[in-house]
Amino acid sequence: MDYHIELVTVAARPTAVLAAVTSWAAFPQVWGPLLSEVHAGVSWGGPGPKGRNVMLYLDGRPHVEVGVELDQPVQLSGRIARSELPAGRVARTIHRGGYDGLAGAHEAVIHWLQCQGLDRTGVRWEVYGHWAENPAELTTEICWQVR
Repeated sequence: MDYHIELVTVAARPTAVLAAVTSWAAFPQVWGPLLSEVHAGVSWGGPGPKGRNVMLYLDGRPHVEVGVELDQPVQLSGRIARSELPAGRVARTIHRGGYDGLAGAHEAVIHWLQCQGLDRTGVRWEVYGHWAENPAELTTEICWQVR
């Protein structure tokens, strides 16, 4: 798949998350229960579609934050914490299609950064578009923070 990658400066985006320290091998079993707990602990106050799901990877271990964008008023309960997707310079692309292709989108961004001579901080995130039954309609924003 071809990806359009751009270097942009983004504002911080508020999130509601659960943080965890895990391994890449264990992460596929970790993120689902965390995201379910976040959804159960967020009471939305606004109309329309609710915040998109987010996965913030703070390093290579990974230390992760799994949750939702806060794009309208909310009340949080349980272990849910307020956080944010970081502000700053990022290389960004949009993956269109099933989630099984996300690794290719990340690889494309890493390759593009290397070709541009830009250094990554190691912080990166995914923002998942609202659910669609048809995988061709799924979109995921991929961002890698740049030094």
